[in-house]
Amino acid sequence: MKLGRLNHVGVATPSIERSLETYRTLFGAEPHGEPFDLPAQGVRVCFVDAPNSQIELIEPLGADSPIARFLEKNAEGGQHHVCFEAEDIDEARAHFEGKGVRILGPTRIGAHGTPIFFLHPKDMGGVLTEIMETPKH
Repeated sequence: MKLGRLNHVGVATPSIERSLETYRTLFGAEPHGEPFDLPAQGVRVCFVDAPNSQIELIEPLGADSPIARFLEKNAEGGQHHVCFEAEDIDEARAHFEGKGVRILGPTRIGAHGTPIFFLHPKDMGGVLTEIMETPKH
């Protein structure tokens, strides 16, 4: 398996609206669309386009959200994960399992509507890494 395209960098934030204002003010950037909820993952997300990738702003939906736990340690937010694409999610999962990399939870549908899974940061040089199937559109 080869390293796929960097799809996005996930940034945890206590307020998507406040983060969007920062990106507007400092970079002239606008959101890709409206923020939306992913209740199954306990988060609200909004994407900001960059010329070669995206920033995924991630806000907790409640106190039990993994992002809420992240914000307990990093009150202002910060980089949460990086996301790389893979042509075939099942093949990618089998590849990482075969290499002994710990996978966090089952494969599920992510914010782009494609299958995703996460690799444990302790196996990835301290970086939580998302693998997502390359969108077909």
